[in-house]
Amino acid sequence: MAVRIQPSADVSDEAVIGEGSSVWHLAQVREGAVLGQNCIVGRGAYVGTGVRMGDSCKLQNYALVYEPAVLEDGVFVGPAVVFTNDHYPRSVAPDGTLKRGDDWEAVGVTCRQGSSIGARAVCVAPVTVGRWAMVAAGSVVVKDVPDFALVAGVPARRIRWVGRAGVPLEPGDTEGTWVCPQTGAQYIENDEILMEASE
Repeated sequence: MAVRIQPSADVSDEAVIGEGSSVWHLAQVREGAVLGQNCIVGRGAYVGTGVRMGDSCKLQNYALVYEPAVLEDGVFVGPAVVFTNDHYPRSVAPDGTLKRGDDWEAVGVTCRQGSSIGARAVCVAPVTVGRWAMVAAGSVVVKDVPDFALVAGVPARRIRWVGRAGVPLEPGDTEGTWVCPQTGAQYIENDEILMEASE
């Protein structure tokens, strides 16, 4: 499987792009970034220095993924999403001198397997978005998102549970159980934690 990189994309020679991956027009992939197999980096997207992406990740157009973000396999990042990387951003130091790259400590966003971040959402590092969780479009994530949670709002809060298919779960036959209406998969909730029944 060939790697496809559009001529207008800016991909560092020091980046690693997995087989079957595509980097589209005007995207930038910085040095030290590692993309797994079958990833898609959309038009105008940015992948920062040393960012790590697993297999089958999708960065939609104009998503900004700043280092040291980590995306596990199957992560979806919607259009114009931003992952921040600085606790206290400033352009200049207190004495007025321009800050440089070594003047601050980068903090990252971690997206666990299968998670999805909706269009124009902002994830304020350091946060972790759990496995198969979903962040609604336009949300601002300022604390960790549990596995299978659907979060929305500013700041983002859990409003539902979702399954691997991404659709909201429905209550099961017994208390604390949930069912995916699309796949029939069953889930168990205990103390605000959702797990697949097969786990």
